[in-house]
Amino acid sequence: MGSRQRLLHGLGHVRRSRHTVLLLPVALIVLITVADVVTPSDVVLSPLLVIAPALTAWSRGPWTTGGVGVLALAAQAFIGRHSSVLTSRGEIVQLIALAVLTALIVALCAARERRSRQLAQVRSVAEAAQHVLMWPLPKQLGPLRLACLYLAAADEAEIGGDLYAAARTEDAVRVVIGDVRGKALPAIGEAALVLGAFREAAHQHEGLPELAFALERSVARYLADFEPLDEAGERFVTALLLEIPDEEPIVRMTSCGHVAPLLLHPGGAVTAPELRPAPPLGVGLTDAGDHPLDVLPFGPHDTLLLYTDGVVEARDHDGTFYPLTDRAAQWTDSSPQALIQHIRRDLIAHTGGRLGDDVALIALRRAPAHTRSHVPS
Repeated sequence: MGSRQRLLHGLGHVRRSRHTVLLLPVALIVLITVADVVTPSDVVLSPLLVIAPALTAWSRGPWTTGGVGVLALAAQAFIGRHSSVLTSRGEIVQLIALAVLTALIVALCAARERRSRQLAQVRSVAEAAQHVLMWPLPKQLGPLRLACLYLAAADEAEIGGDLYAAARTEDAVRVVIGDVRGKALPAIGEAALVLGAFREAAHQHEGLPELAFALERSVARYLADFEPLDEAGERFVTALLLEIPDEEPIVRMTSCGHVAPLLLHPGGAVTAPELRPAPPLGVGLTDAGDHPLDVLPFGPHDTLLLYTDGVVEARDHDGTFYPLTDRAAQWTDSSPQALIQHIRRDLIAHTGGRLGDDVALIALRRAPAHTRSHVPS
């Protein structure tokens, strides 16, 4: 079956489902009407007709709900006429009550529809902002295979205070992952600043310490202009900068207060390298020499797992932290994409879907030489 046929089949299935849902309140009106007519006069079932528009509002819009409400009113009038009480005080009160309740249900349905449209617009803007701010990483960049994941802690949010980016230089790939103090929307400004500064400076500086110092100056200038007075000295960004040369089995790293990555080896071995971290970006370091450079082996079958502290600080309902190292050891032979998906599912299961902080993950592995494709900067 072609893609067009699958699309048409799916649309037809949706239409049939919607029609089936609409038939239920109509059938309910018919059933209540017949039951009221055939039962003794002291058994009054017509007040149950209000269930029909209420049930319709659950899945359909205000116009359809109003139509079902009118049908329920017609059924109420038919029952009154059949019982010869259409003009009685009790029957008129029931008709008015049904009309008022139907109007309220339609009003609530319209409000829900309006809120749903507003929420859809907010989600659309958030998704657009995420793609502008956090460019999706390619699956392969130079000699590296990459996979990434971002989960925002804030409800209905797509972006927050965590960040990552990658850039291709002449003979290497540079990557940054970071975490702005705070989370969700208030931290987006700093995240956008660091990402923009990294993308601009990644090609201009020979070493990672110089690149880290350039990011420090950008963050310091931003905070000097926009940091609230009541938060002076409390805004900063932790960041980890990496450089993976094309032809050397090593990785260079400069940590600005960020957690060290995990190095996954085939067969289930996981190590956490000891880095010499500098303070986070934004604390006012004045020289590139303040940012140490660490060099570690990184062979063709190894995988680097970069993450933010929202991963290891995620708790289950008993307050137990997520054991990232132990869990990652189960999937050391997986591809970067499979590794990220394993962790995603496991992390959501661990927390019950309730994250306390934003989460960012990147998995990096050298591609075999025969599958490498050079991606220009």
